Parts: sequence; structure tokens; C-alpha cells
Amino acid sequence: QVQFVESGGGSVHPGGSLRLSCATSGFTFSVNHMRWYRQAPGKEREFVGTSFNFSSVTDYADSVKGRFTISRDNAKKTVYLQMNSRKPEDTAVYYCSTVPTRAWGQGTQVTVSS
Repeated sequence: QVQFVESGGGSVHPGGSLRLSCATSGFTFSVNHMRWYRQAPGKEREFVGTSFNFSSVTDYADSVKGRFTISRDNAKKTVYLQMNSRKPEDTAVYYCSTVPTRAWGQGTQVTVSS
């Protein structure tokens, strides 16, 4: 059974940093592209960034480019999202999944406010 368990969310002030983790199970992590998404209150879920398999190549939504960094640990079957220079508009529930999406975890809430 494919599972995603996101963690590391919380409340931070604007400009602060946070690192999210997504532990996975039920599939061969190393061969899959992994993607982060987020969903703000009252909005649709949106793409944040991708970690491509077998490489350190990543891509990002324009709204987070230069501030967020995705990394992965194939041995731990975990993907990470380092969030720097946080803005209030980054407030959302953050999710990870494979590409294409197979399932969703419960997400982790991130709140940016002063």
C-alpha cells in the first residue's frame, strides 16, 4: 500500500525557515519522481516542486523558486522541502506524492504570520 507521511510543519514568522519531511512506503522510492504540493484555505491544490529520480535535478513553481529547495534520501525513502524566506502566502497544507500521483497523505500544516 502506497503511503506518504508528511511532517515538520508549524508556525513561523515571515522570513523564517522550516524543513518538511515526507516519509514514504509501499513503492520503489528511488525510481520515482517526487513532487511537493500545497493547498491554501479556499484554494485548489497547487504544484510546489519536483525531485527527479536518479539525479539531483529539481524544478519549482515560480512562486517559490529561489526560496524553497527539494532534496531526497533514497536510502530513507524520504523527500524533503527546505523552506526559506517564508511569506504569508506560503501558508497552506503541504503534501508530497509520486509523479504521477498515486495517493495522498494527511499533509502538514504550515502557517506564516507575524
